[in-house]
Amino acid sequence: MNSRSLLRSSVSRRLLRPVADLIDQRIERQVRSAVRRATDRGAAGGSGSEQLVRDVELLQRRQLTFELLLGPRGRGISRMVAEAPLERLYAEVAALSGDRDAAVRNVAAAFRLLVALESLGVGRIAGGTMNICGKLGTIPLLDPPNDEILEIGTLYGMFSAGLVRMMERDGRSPSLTIVDPFAGVQLQPGTEQRPDPTGAPVDEHAVRTNLGLAGPAGAAARIQQGFSEDPETRAAVSDRRYGVIVVDGDHSAKGVAQDLEWAEEIAAPGAVVVLDDYGDPHWPGIKNALDDHLKGDTRFTYLGKAAHSAYLRAS
Repeated sequence: MNSRSLLRSSVSRRLLRPVADLIDQRIERQVRSAVRRATDRGAAGGSGSEQLVRDVELLQRRQLTFELLLGPRGRGISRMVAEAPLERLYAEVAALSGDRDAAVRNVAAAFRLLVALESLGVGRIAGGTMNICGKLGTIPLLDPPNDEILEIGTLYGMFSAGLVRMMERDGRSPSLTIVDPFAGVQLQPGTEQRPDPTGAPVDEHAVRTNLGLAGPAGAAARIQQGFSEDPETRAAVSDRRYGVIVVDGDHSAKGVAQDLEWAEEIAAPGAVVVLDDYGDPHWPGIKNALDDHLKGDTRFTYLGKAAHSAYLRAS
């Protein structure tokens, strides 16, 4: 299914309905206000109908500008937010961190950062807006034991660039390692391999470009090309214990199980492990793999979830 068909699907329409309703409400309020102003001017002897036309045209231009900045018309994936999901995310991040004010502050900062990175960068950040903002906002608040970060599966490297900046906002000095096959397209078992909807190739050059947006720490990132299950790939980056491990590679149950087993070996005591797309109905293998892993002998304790990401703490 292409991006245009996806946006026209019943699922997409249902997901975007709260956003559309919110926009319609705002436009309606502004139109009513414009009508009142025009009526008042008409009663005073002015040309109310002409002014109303100009006011409506101005609202339409503003709406178009807003769509190009945040909506699917300009991005392919909408980054517009609705109040209910945002409040739910605030509560989830607050439950994980124990600090409501910090949760609100970090999620808001993460949203601004997401929009800025996708505006300036190559490609996109994979995932829904709430899930991305949840990860960027939560990880620093969980106070990782050190600043070594490993991301398993990066796509365009834009999330890592954002995480570096969020850690720096918290006074940290992040050191980033990325593992990814850089196959030119996003790889997932059972899905069709096709060019990214942004039109940009998935390669190390794009990742380096995006990491540069995070300044010196991003530019200094260590990148290892390869699959996370390959012994050679693991050996190349298992030279340290990581305070943060983001598991966002192979979404199959087998692939997630393998990444969790590796994370057990390289996580520093107290490390924060983030499992992306946990609970997402499109990827049931992720939840199945984590649930099975936690039944066995493990260093990990389940802390909770925010949006579609699970958070673990290593002993």
